[in-house]
Amino acid sequence: MTAKKKMEFIAALSLSGSAEILTELLKEQPHLVDKVYDIALGFTCDVDSDAIMNDVYYSLNALDVDDLYSRSGKTRYGCTEPSEEAWEMFEEALQPYINEMTKNQKRGLASAAKIFCIGIIKGLVKYENDSSSEFKDWATDAPFEYVDRVVDEFKKGTTNEADKDEVASISEALRYGDY
Repeated sequence: MTAKKKMEFIAALSLSGSAEILTELLKEQPHLVDKVYDIALGFTCDVDSDAIMNDVYYSLNALDVDDLYSRSGKTRYGCTEPSEEAWEMFEEALQPYINEMTKNQKRGLASAAKIFCIGIIKGLVKYENDSSSEFKDWATDAPFEYVDRVVDEFKKGTTNEADKDEVASISEALRYGDY
């Protein structure tokens, strides 16, 4: 197999498969740890709040009312109200972004975490203001409720009071259209 074909095969691996292979490689070749760390740091620090905003907006806007209807209603375990299920689906769509924000905090990447937080908030506000999705009618108040949750989650993960204040003031400004 050619080197090009091997690289294509490796590029097609899942994230978890890639992580396992990389971990095994680093165990066998510990001299590569610093190089891999530098590359990984470059990827995680290259954070743009507008890109995150758009990702959050499109993830939420892609929530489909037909999926909501199929996941709600009577089941053998009882009945799930569509509005309850809408909130569940909303949270499922948003959670990966919150997880990434908290991962950045745990990695000690305070600036990246703050930018991620701001991007999530901007995406939620954009969804509230711009989306005409039929799904949005079932998750009334969810965007602003989650703005508060995201800010609270960010505050729990940082000790920097200036960052806490900045995120809170940006959140308020976005909510009221002053940003």
